[in-house]
Amino acid sequence: MGSQETAATITDGADGANAAEHVAARHLLIDGKLVGADRTYPSLNPATGEVLGYAPEASVEQARAAVAAARRAFDTGDWATDVALRVRCLDQLHRALVEHRDELAALTIAEVGATAALTQGAQLDQPIAIVRYYADLLKDYPMTEDLGNIESRGMLHHRWVEKEAAGVVGAIIAYNYPNQLALAKLAPALAAGCTVVLKAAPDTPLITLALGELIANHTDIPPGVVNVLSSSDPAVGAVLTTDEGVDMVTFTGSTPTGRAIMAAASETLKRVFLELGGKSAAIVLDDADFNMAAVFASFSMVTHAGQGCALTSRLLVPNSHHDEIVELIKTNFSHVRYGDPTDPKTYMGPLISAKQRDKVDGMVRRAVAAGATLVTGGEKIDPGFFYTPTLLTDVDPDSEIAQEEVFGPVLAVIGYDDDDDAVRIANNSIYGLSGAVFGSQDRAVAMARRIRTGTFSINGGNYFSPDAPFGGYKQSGIGREMGVAGLEEFMESKTFAAPVGAAE
Repeated sequence: MGSQETAATITDGADGANAAEHVAARHLLIDGKLVGADRTYPSLNPATGEVLGYAPEASVEQARAAVAAARRAFDTGDWATDVALRVRCLDQLHRALVEHRDELAALTIAEVGATAALTQGAQLDQPIAIVRYYADLLKDYPMTEDLGNIESRGMLHHRWVEKEAAGVVGAIIAYNYPNQLALAKLAPALAAGCTVVLKAAPDTPLITLALGELIANHTDIPPGVVNVLSSSDPAVGAVLTTDEGVDMVTFTGSTPTGRAIMAAASETLKRVFLELGGKSAAIVLDDADFNMAAVFASFSMVTHAGQGCALTSRLLVPNSHHDEIVELIKTNFSHVRYGDPTDPKTYMGPLISAKQRDKVDGMVRRAVAAGATLVTGGEKIDPGFFYTPTLLTDVDPDSEIAQEEVFGPVLAVIGYDDDDDAVRIANNSIYGLSGAVFGSQDRAVAMARRIRTGTFSINGGNYFSPDAPFGGYKQSGIGREMGVAGLEEFMESKTFAAPVGAAE
């Protein structure tokens, strides 16, 4: 696939402007070829509302062709059995990502609305590190486990377990962190020996198609092993959840969509990985450093304009210190600089679309109508899809704003009486993705262990890295991404036994 240079490729040494000029020429990757589609659809720059470029509108027939290519590559090729080939190709992919990092960053900023600072973390550099992690992990990962001998029917039988690839993977991602979500699925799936059909998020197709171009032009990954699609037609995504050629679906997105995918996949009993929504709580204990807790709660909540499933959108504070902490948050929100994400001084960029901004604004307005107090924020800012950092107090723990994922820069403050009350409120959610606690170390750790979530930050601790499993409890999902657990999501275990002689 290394020779297929086309007008769609990211050009070596392109600056941000040149990268933007090339986005209109993006192509799908199907069976080793960069191809177009009969129709295209626009991708907007959310900071301006203007068209950034056009993505090919993959058809249902092209989606089925991609699945067939992945099936053929898995069933007839060497990818699933040749570990050395997989290591080499992951090394090549990592190198290509590093070499084209600046062009990918420019495109991520333009299409996703991410700030330049975020591309140095979870929007780009950390995802690139995921590829490096799995390339290195695969070199030493034990594909077999010896179980020793057992005696049965007068004979000794030797048993062992071998790890095998799960098969063809349909990977569907969300718009908010497209590089992270794509590579956290693609890298471990490829390391495990799977073949993949990756579908870009409709709102951010260009950056995901760019990953496909790098694979086509800069790696020896065989045709069909990776296929990359973009489409705004839900029927295209449905192919990945229903086609009999797909063995496993990995999805990141909203919980309602996750439920629908799980139901669709059940018809053929596909393995399903789901990383879904969250309504995580940050708990401030009465012996916490309030300034530190307020900084964390404020600036984490407006990271990427609040478009993060693990962000702590509920802030639980002791009633005895409620007003003091609220004032700290209000002051911090007043210092958040929002605007042009290409400006290095900008801390918060836009929401992804007018539709998403209207959803956020509608939830804030309904919260106020239901009795919440709007302390600051709640304003739309044009041009682009900006929404001011928003702080709500007097929030009922059972209300919509406290129970439903907002996916915007909105923090709901809820008072509590004692530790047991804080735990009850934190666990009062269908979600269980993440959380945080601030207080004396032993007390904070004890509190964290009582909250039913898949990840937890104690006094600002950062759990997010390629070697750390990420995923949720309850309706925040099924399974774990990243770490060794992320590799094993894409593997099957086969147990063998063979007689070795008569028992003594």
